[in-house]
Amino acid sequence: MPNPVVQGERLEVVLLRESLPDAILKVKEFREDTFICVRRDRIREVAEFLRDHPDLEYRYFSECTCVDYSKWEHERDLSERFEVIYNLYSMKYFSRIFLKVGADDGLPIPSLIPVFPGAEFPEREVWDLYGVVFEGHPRLRRFLLPDDWVGHPLRKDVPLGGEDIPFDQDTKGPAIEDLQRPHAGESFDGVTGTEDIGGR
Repeated sequence: MPNPVVQGERLEVVLLRESLPDAILKVKEFREDTFICVRRDRIREVAEFLRDHPDLEYRYFSECTCVDYSKWEHERDLSERFEVIYNLYSMKYFSRIFLKVGADDGLPIPSLIPVFPGAEFPEREVWDLYGVVFEGHPRLRRFLLPDDWVGHPLRKDVPLGGEDIPFDQDTKGPAIEDLQRPHAGESFDGVTGTEDIGGR
């Protein structure tokens, strides 16, 4: 059953509901931005429509990012663990739209490189940091992390911690006393003004 047109919806949403009614899962307005939740298997078709429609012309792929909601206990737009968010911009109409797609481990998202060649590096970054697979991506490999890195560090199931970095014992850095010295125009007593607090 087609999604009914809601009074006052943006033109993008109205046209998508008319042309690809079963592709839209949900539409959300937040702080004057529109987020369209799209079925994973229809994301490429929706992106092509937004790019090619003469009244829309979303030709600029601004970014692609991801959120891991595995530990989130509040209301959400999609039920999958990950939400991949695409940020598209129409330079002709000075308009921005966000597309959201849900993903789980083992459920790849079609790559948007055939629609927007500029999606190559952002999709690689999302895979590198979250492990979301983009089906059809020609070079899905490490982007920010070294090739021998194990895992995907921005997933919520990765434990917090750090890596010990050895420092040369003879290296001199800023001492805590240097950081506590007041600078011109301020003091640790909250006094500012012309009194001599240079401390240098």
